[in-house]
Amino acid sequence: MKQPSSVKDIAKNPGQPLAKIETFDQTPLPPPFDDLDLEPSIPPLSDEAKEKYAVVDDTIAVNIKRPKSKEEEEQFVQSFLSGLRKCFSKSDNWTFLQILEMSMEHCAHCQTCSEACHIYEESGNNELYRPIYRSEIIRRIYFKYIKKESTLVHGDIDLNWEVVSRLIELSYRCNICRRCAQTCPIGVDNALLSREIRKIASQEMGIAPKELHKDGSVLQLEVGSSTGMTPAIVKDNIEFIDEDTSERTGIEIETPWDKEGADILLIHNAGEIMAWPENPGAFATIFEAAGLSWTMSSKIVAYDGINYGVWYDDVMFAKVAVHHAMAAKELGVKRIVLGECGHAHKALTVIADKVLTGDLNIPRESSMTVLRDIVLSGKIEFDPMRNDFPVTLHDPCNLVRLMGIVAPQREIIKKIVPENRFREMATHGVENYCCGGGSGFAIMSGHNFADWRHHMTGRRKFRQILEAFQDEPMDIEHPKYVCAPCSNCKGQIRDIITYYDAWEKAGIGYGGLVELIVNAMVDSEPDYIDWEWH
Repeated sequence: MKQPSSVKDIAKNPGQPLAKIETFDQTPLPPPFDDLDLEPSIPPLSDEAKEKYAVVDDTIAVNIKRPKSKEEEEQFVQSFLSGLRKCFSKSDNWTFLQILEMSMEHCAHCQTCSEACHIYEESGNNELYRPIYRSEIIRRIYFKYIKKESTLVHGDIDLNWEVVSRLIELSYRCNICRRCAQTCPIGVDNALLSREIRKIASQEMGIAPKELHKDGSVLQLEVGSSTGMTPAIVKDNIEFIDEDTSERTGIEIETPWDKEGADILLIHNAGEIMAWPENPGAFATIFEAAGLSWTMSSKIVAYDGINYGVWYDDVMFAKVAVHHAMAAKELGVKRIVLGECGHAHKALTVIADKVLTGDLNIPRESSMTVLRDIVLSGKIEFDPMRNDFPVTLHDPCNLVRLMGIVAPQREIIKKIVPENRFREMATHGVENYCCGGGSGFAIMSGHNFADWRHHMTGRRKFRQILEAFQDEPMDIEHPKYVCAPCSNCKGQIRDIITYYDAWEKAGIGYGGLVELIVNAMVDSEPDYIDWEWH
């Protein structure tokens, strides 16, 4: 196994990877995927990519071009230091300053975080992916170049283009799932440090993955959605979904648009509308059947709950969050309800609490609690036997670990799935493992990043899924359902299933929670869940 021997290696061997993961460095997956000889390998980076961009390991996420002169290199380093100083300024970073200072100043090097990190463990315990590896680099830079304190106390480190560019790349080797922060006995948040490095790169240096920035936040603010859907297109798509869902269920639905004074403004991740139309169709079916007063907004940005800025840029995050709140204010709704999207929950609830004040501080609620209340209210009759197949539940990090929404989805499943058919993952709830697509990874695919993601960040989730279904026949004749109430997580789980051909080889399918609910509705035509499309 190739791996760094110390944090100082970050400055050495320009253009060469500090770590390399071979398939045989990793622990075999559970059956029927336990033969390492049959696992696809990570395709190597091209020589051209290694010469052109910063390289830290087997892949590239950010495309940081090498400087053409010493002056350009010095400007790059100084720009990073300028951004780092601002991170410790109350006027520039009041939202995260307290936890950032605590995380930077205090670390016992006990390695408890390493034992909690799915990426480190699935790498075969490669030092480069230990959570404190990148944290120790930024910590040493902070103490040496910002606080001007003794390197004998805090450790020494060189500072050049190689160090800064690799550190930025390393910040995109973390899902920001915060499992490390949860397990740290003193509360050090290594995930926040990764996120702040990303923020410095974006806000101070103009560096960010194009999937998150140019094709994400910028596109959303320009046309209304990171999918490219304009208000006219999204309304047309929803009209088609309504017609198709009505035909499939036998329940007539028509999504209300721009309804003033409604109780609920429902905001979907627009990826659901494009990739999984059965999800917004199921939401409309449930809301209409329950007699809720609700609406969607056709105002630009407000029909797409995506907010990629939460992963890398405070300014982009705030712009999108304000758009969402303004749409709710203009319609005069009583509350915003967020669809099945974990990072949208984090963005518009936990983080937006810091920026949405006054009349923009409109109540925001998870769809998990709304759906739980509907299912348990008795307004809709369910037949659990319609979901008579093995079901396991993925806990999205931002819904569960960050916000503590653990019970509602399980109360729903208990009502709509036969008791002997539910399989809890180990571990689950707030101790869950990330899907592997968190913090933007699910939509990042430059170079060989998707292959690296499947081998490294998504491997632990696939292992959990296989372990949950180990007592079931592993073939396509016995379909099994991974319930993932998050659009980003569904995309990642879809990609894992495709990568390992898990539908054909093991009968493993996936979908959201609302699809399971409609599938069990007595008044709906049966078989809302369509297994054949896998």
